[in-house]
Amino acid sequence: MCEDLVSLIRAELLQNADDETRESAQRFFREPVRLYGVRTPVVREIARRHFRVIRHMRKREIFELCEDLLETDYTEDAIVAFDWAYSLRRSYEPPDFQVFERWVTAYINNWVKCDTFCNHSLGTFVEMYPAYIQNLKSWSASENRWVRRAAAATMILPARRGLFLSDVLEIADMLLRDADDMVQKGCGWLLKEASRCHQQEVFNYVMSRKNEMPRTTLRYAIEKMPPDMRRLAMERPR
Repeated sequence: MCEDLVSLIRAELLQNADDETRESAQRFFREPVRLYGVRTPVVREIARRHFRVIRHMRKREIFELCEDLLETDYTEDAIVAFDWAYSLRRSYEPPDFQVFERWVTAYINNWVKCDTFCNHSLGTFVEMYPAYIQNLKSWSASENRWVRRAAAATMILPARRGLFLSDVLEIADMLLRDADDMVQKGCGWLLKEASRCHQQEVFNYVMSRKNEMPRTTLRYAIEKMPPDMRRLAMERPR
């Protein structure tokens, strides 16, 4: 059944694919990305419809289906897999982190995969089990740019709700001098979301580090701040 279902989903995605959508989507990536060319709302509808068929299965079996989809390397297949994983969030348990970490290191190779999985499934997981935030901190030293971005992206939604500020700033510190622009954007995005509930604290953090912070990170971090704060943050040292 598992192989048949994965084949069925891939066939349905191919039926909904078109060259114009694929070429348009490719422009959002610097690196070549495997795409069928299916609009994201259509992909998510396919994921929802097929999840209704498998929702009675054990979590381990659904995770195996997710991994079968991830192995194809198509971004749309990954979106289906990560939507299914998020649908199981009420049943997350600590051992699931080993599965999730393997997915991050083995299958995430573009920003859509990274942010789709980390924002929702992994972000929910660390809210449920905050001890695993320590594992994210170790990701910041990975040689893999997407694992480093994942350290920030996983904390986005908790940060937006005002949670784990000290951990957020510690992760930002670990990524602060990263030379990769996708990591810089992830770090700045994390600080921006934290500033929604902790504006002054994040502003103080930015001001104390702005001379060593990449301008890309800085611009993202202050995006939601008032004009006077943005002006002070963007001033270059004399």
